[in-house]
Order: sequence, then C-alpha cells, then structure tokens
Amino acid sequence: MKSHKVKIIFVLSTVLLLFFSALNVYTSYVRMKNTVEESVANQSLEAAKSIASSIDVETYQKFLDNPEKNEYFREIEIYLSDAREKLGSLYVYTLKVDNPKVSKQMILGHSGKLESLDNYRIGDACTVPEEQVKKAYEGKTYVTKVLKDPSYGDYLSVGAPIKNDEGKILGYLGIDTSADTINQIKGEALERNTVMLVFNGVFIFIVIGSFLFMQRWYQREVAKEVGHTEETYQTEIKTLITSVSSVRHDFSNHILVLHGLLKIGESDKALQYATSLFNEVKTIESIKVSIDHPGLSILLQTKKIAAQNHRIDMDIAISHVSFERIKTTDLIIILSNLIDNAMDASIALPEGERKITIECTANNTHYLFKITNTGPQIREKEQIFKQGYSTKNEEKGKIRGQGLFIVKEVVNKYNGKISIESTAESETTAIVEIPLK
Repeated sequence: MKSHKVKIIFVLSTVLLLFFSALNVYTSYVRMKNTVEESVANQSLEAAKSIASSIDVETYQKFLDNPEKNEYFREIEIYLSDAREKLGSLYVYTLKVDNPKVSKQMILGHSGKLESLDNYRIGDACTVPEEQVKKAYEGKTYVTKVLKDPSYGDYLSVGAPIKNDEGKILGYLGIDTSADTINQIKGEALERNTVMLVFNGVFIFIVIGSFLFMQRWYQREVAKEVGHTEETYQTEIKTLITSVSSVRHDFSNHILVLHGLLKIGESDKALQYATSLFNEVKTIESIKVSIDHPGLSILLQTKKIAAQNHRIDMDIAISHVSFERIKTTDLIIILSNLIDNAMDASIALPEGERKITIECTANNTHYLFKITNTGPQIREKEQIFKQGYSTKNEEKGKIRGQGLFIVKEVVNKYNGKISIESTAESETTAIVEIPLK
C-alpha cells in the first residue's frame, strides 16, 4: 500500500514537473514574442516620426493641391523609396485621413519591382484598421498588431503625422514591416534566449527534485527516530512488566514470610521485616519527589525497581533541573540505554559487588549525565560506539550492538560528547555532555 502511494506521488510529481516546465517555456516564448513585436513597432514608429519630420512639406503640399502622378508625386516617391530601402521595410507611404473610419493611400515608396505598381491608384482605401484610423483622425500616432492581408501578406503597420511649419497635419507617414522580418528577429532572439529557457527548465527540475529528495530524507529521518523511540519504549515497557511481575512475586513471598512470623508469634521480627520493606518502598518513592522532569522520574523509578530485582545497589543523584533543552524522547533514549548497559555489566558480578550510580546535573553551559557501574573492564572503548559491536554474548533472536550507536547519534544531534572511562578496578563510567546552546 505504501509503495503504491509513493508511485502515485512520483507520477503526479513528474506530471506537474513536465506541466510547469512546458508552461514556463511557453510563457517565456510568448513574452519574448510580444517583446520583439513591441520593439519592432517602437523602432518603426520612431523612424516614421523622423521621416515625417524630414519630408519636404512644400513639395508634398503642392502634390496635395493636385493629387496626380506628377513631378511632385515623383519627388516624394523617390524620397519614400530611399527611406524604405534604408529601413528594410515592406512599404513606406503617405496617407490621407479625412474621416475616422477609412484612410486613403497617397504616395508609395517601393523597390520598383512591385507587379501591381501600374495599377496603383492615388486615393484608394488603405488596409489600416478602423481603430488606428480613428487615432490618426484625432492627430495621434498609431501602431497595429501583425495584420493578415491576402494581397500584401502579413505585416505590422505604424503611422505618424506629417505637419507643415504651422503645425497643421497634411497627412500621415506609414511604415509596414513584413511579418517575415519580425519572425526572423524572433528566431534570432529565441536562439539567444534558448540557454535561458533551458536554464529555467533545469532550475524547475532541480527545485522539484530537491523537494522530493528532502521529503524522502525527512521521511527516513522521522522513521528512524520513531524506530529508535519505539524500540526504547518497548524495551522499557518489557522491563516494567518484568519488574511488576517480579514485584508481585516478591510481594507474595513477603506476605508469606510476614504471615509465618506472626503465626509463630515472632511479632518483633515481623515488625523488623515490615520496616525493611517500608524503607525500600520509601527509597523508590523519594525518586519521584526529587525529580522535576516527569519522564525522567518514571524512567528512573522503573530502573530502580529493575535494579532491586537484580539485587543491584543503585544510587541516584538528580539536580533540580527540568532538562527542557533536550527532547524527552532523546533524554529517555540516552539514559535508558546507558543504564541498561550498566545493569548488564553489574549483573556479571556477585550480588554484594553490584553497584550503579546515576548523576544528572547541569551548569551554565552543559547538561551532564554520568552513569557509573561495577563490572568487567571495557578495553576497546572506541569500538563500542560502532553499529553492531557488542561486548555481550550473542543471544538467539536478539540483535546486539545497537544501544550505544543510537545514543551517540542522539548526542551528536545536540552537538554533544559521549565518552567511556573504564578502569582495571572493575568500574566503568559513561559520561554524556549536552551543550545548552
């Protein structure tokens, strides 16, 4: 089921990746296309303004007084043809705008190879759209989008007013730029921007790939931490159940002893025996009272009971500190594993020699945890932190060498230090330092 969900997430992520990559490329292309058209239109409009301001208005006015293909027409025609050739435009021409709907063609600049040149008639309606004609009629410049014309092909058109010395508008200077020229510029721009488009696509791949990687990494880390925590608590629960079972068994034995002493009339011995039991219970209860950290209190009570069941003398010294800078789960992982190791080592000794001391203190810079136990000397102190290494005998079905490896991982997470000191006098101390910052 989990594998199926992972596959679905992967497929959806891939689809989204391809979709956003395609959308990014398309958006970039459309933006570039519009930018090229705007750039060509602006350049053409500036050229139209320049040509309109440089035209011989006196000659053009004389042509307008008698709009025929006369000497004035030819003079302006040559001027416009020369401007068309220099600009590389499709056409450069003048217009008459005497109404807001249709403009009229007047003089056309050409290459001399136009087949329909002989059929060109002054005053015929021009193909400039009504929206742009209206702007011209109002005395404004105009710019069109790329127009679809079955006769002249696709082109972009701009216009600027031709004014005389008094500022009166005599007509309009129009420039048509072929769509082929615009497409050629687009192609060159696209070629120059291909690297950027590819970079954008790669960037999206990297972002989504990084997201998937971080998601998988986070899931692994969570699973690992949950696994460590679950393993620790399962161990503690098993220890607690064993301790409760042992306490129940001991309780039955204690009741039998008390019952026997009272039955034979040894009331003083019965009282002495009961006092001894009361002191043991009081010792355990005192742990709960003196510890500010609830999780730590429960852990140490459990370990104290387990130690008593194994006839281990356990001394506990805890500062009045909440240990709030370290997560409860991590604190339990560290101490439970170290105490379990200490108990396993102490059990190897005769009952009278079994002893464990637990110290949990703090200063201005560090938390300090020290677990000291009697037991066999540890010689290979650097090896014991490696995963799978253990000083204990192998038991069937039980994996060894995980506890100290997990503890070191948790300590490293807090930039802390762990060390083991073991002497020939059968005493071993595990020291953990966790910085407060």
